[in-house]
Amino acid sequence: MRTSEGDPLPLPETGAPSRSRLYGRDPLLRSLLPRLTGLAYGERSRAPREHRGDLPVVLVTGHHGMGRSAVLTALAAHYRDRLPLAHVRAVATEPGTFPPVQADGTAAASTFVEILAELVCGLAPGLRRRFPVLTPGLFAVSGWRLGNAEQRDAVCLRYARLLRACRLADGDENALRHTWATAVEGRLEAVGAAESQDAMAAAGQDAVTAAVVAEYAERYQPAAAQEWYRRRFPRSAEGQDPLVLLGEWFQQGGDFRHAAEQSLMAAFLHDVASSYGRLQRWNREPRPLVLLDDAHRPAGQDFLDLLLEHRAMPERPGHEELVVVATRLGGLPENAPAAIRRDLPDLVTSSGWERQGLAPSAGLLAVPLAPLSRDDILPLLVPDRPTRPLHPYLASAVHSLTGGHPAATTVLCAAVLDATKKGVSVAPRNLLELRTPDGRPVTEALLERLLPDRRQRDRLTLLSLARDSTAAEALAGHLRLQGPDQLPANSATDYLEEQQWQQLTPPDRPLVTDALLQTLLVHEARRTSRGADDGRGWQEIHRFLRMHHAQRGESGEADALRHTLAAGNAETVVATLAEEFQSEQDAQAAAHWLRCLRYAATAPTPPAPPAGEWTDERTQVALGAHDGRYAELHEIERCINRLLHALWQVSEPHAEPDPDLCKAVGEELAFLSPRHPSWHAVLGQAARSWPAAARKKLPFPVPGQ
Repeated sequence: MRTSEGDPLPLPETGAPSRSRLYGRDPLLRSLLPRLTGLAYGERSRAPREHRGDLPVVLVTGHHGMGRSAVLTALAAHYRDRLPLAHVRAVATEPGTFPPVQADGTAAASTFVEILAELVCGLAPGLRRRFPVLTPGLFAVSGWRLGNAEQRDAVCLRYARLLRACRLADGDENALRHTWATAVEGRLEAVGAAESQDAMAAAGQDAVTAAVVAEYAERYQPAAAQEWYRRRFPRSAEGQDPLVLLGEWFQQGGDFRHAAEQSLMAAFLHDVASSYGRLQRWNREPRPLVLLDDAHRPAGQDFLDLLLEHRAMPERPGHEELVVVATRLGGLPENAPAAIRRDLPDLVTSSGWERQGLAPSAGLLAVPLAPLSRDDILPLLVPDRPTRPLHPYLASAVHSLTGGHPAATTVLCAAVLDATKKGVSVAPRNLLELRTPDGRPVTEALLERLLPDRRQRDRLTLLSLARDSTAAEALAGHLRLQGPDQLPANSATDYLEEQQWQQLTPPDRPLVTDALLQTLLVHEARRTSRGADDGRGWQEIHRFLRMHHAQRGESGEADALRHTLAAGNAETVVATLAEEFQSEQDAQAAAHWLRCLRYAATAPTPPAPPAGEWTDERTQVALGAHDGRYAELHEIERCINRLLHALWQVSEPHAEPDPDLCKAVGEELAFLSPRHPSWHAVLGQAARSWPAAARKKLPFPVPGQ
């Protein structure tokens, strides 16, 4: 093997990495990781190394759908078979159950020991190492309860996989599992024949541990491992097999288990350091790579805590050359004050990481995944074989709607291209009406991914129509939504916090604070709205919320008008605004009137046919095409009607600003300004500032606010 850092390394002939790109992630994939591993991401060459001897743990953070797992999947695809690699996903399972097999073939683990076992299975072939210290330790702590055949078979299958990965045994995994189960059960029966039934029951899992260690010792004579573990236990344990003691401490729990887990982590890193020593570093062989997904799960958090704790030890015996990339839902954990945070652009030339102090979290390099830019989105909308041109501002509309959220962006872009191939023209206003290539509504597909719990997702779909937590709780009572052990709105809020969508929500703040999630939920409520006779129809919900806010008097007027408009009753909103305009003489009331107008115009549109009866004619009404319908109204009312519909259209977050509508907003306000004796200055200022705000998609300013 050549030693120059620029020399090529062969890529595998088969199973080559996919050429698809993760847009906006190149600083992480193509800059930082090559410098850490010493191997280029997509080329047949070595890369200059960064960090000698002490490596950071790279923690990739982000919310649901930001592409955390996609980053690890891309790394696994590009580096597999080119360097020692293990890819593990920490999962949550019920006590007594076992991790499911992942659809993408990624190893799954729900405990710290399972993670270590999967790392051995992934790294051992590439490191050409048998993990002589860790493997017997994993056997010692992986016992089962007497009489639990299902647990015994699962543990013995883990033994079989470890033995095969470390080249300690050949043959079929099921055959090895059966061999070990039979051998250990035979030892237990022999011990049981010599002791009373009560003594065996009292020994419990410790008896299993002793039998497993005895079987392993007889087959593989782990004298070096026993000596290594003996140095990690107090002198009072002399005379007892340290592997048995390791298992007993692990089963005892509490501080004893923590000490046992510290020993297992030390054993793991010791074996890695021994297999990647001076010769490998001198030859600049690529460093081994561990990819740990969903490290916010208890098992993943335990692994990272123990790893960082070990690396922070002043007397750390060896500096293993192990690159670890983990992902975490949300942001940095609260107990990581010394972590170094770097944005993606900061990683292009150097990570800028250097350990500061002895705090374990000083070993973390946190990299939050940023949203995609409009320039990242545009290539996703380039069809292979265009059948018709796309809307020129579709990329901007997707970015405005999703905020650059990767999952939402890719789903919508794929739906756009699929619709285009079928000869359907897609305008920005139609984005949420699209279907995925397999025929599902895009909002349904996205919400299933962003809110995995179906019960909470269905609950939030309805409660998202409420303005704040107080209104949501009132709506939940009206709809008779049941909570498992608390009020439904509180349960939904707790779920959103658990899934890292928001922090604690005060009663007067929106139940859902994330703009994309709120938009998807409201559209899904509109799409799935059933008839009013079932009690959960769109119209009935908004009628209830209108009455709820109307009871608050002036403070609830804007909300009441908004829900009235959401129900499709624009006539009532216009009449209310016109009445106030013509009767209110207080100059201070102008700001309140503008706030009511502005907030009412943010109302979601009612269901259109076939789900509802409302037809979207906002643009035509705003531009005066239907003025003939309102001939009986006063000119002030007709003006307010046009103004309301123009604002309703331009206030949609993903709608591209229509120049004619933006202009109409200013013209209608300018028409109203001189027709009020005390509001003309405030309305005149709005006539100048609101069209500009509409064109730039900015909030409409209200004087004095």
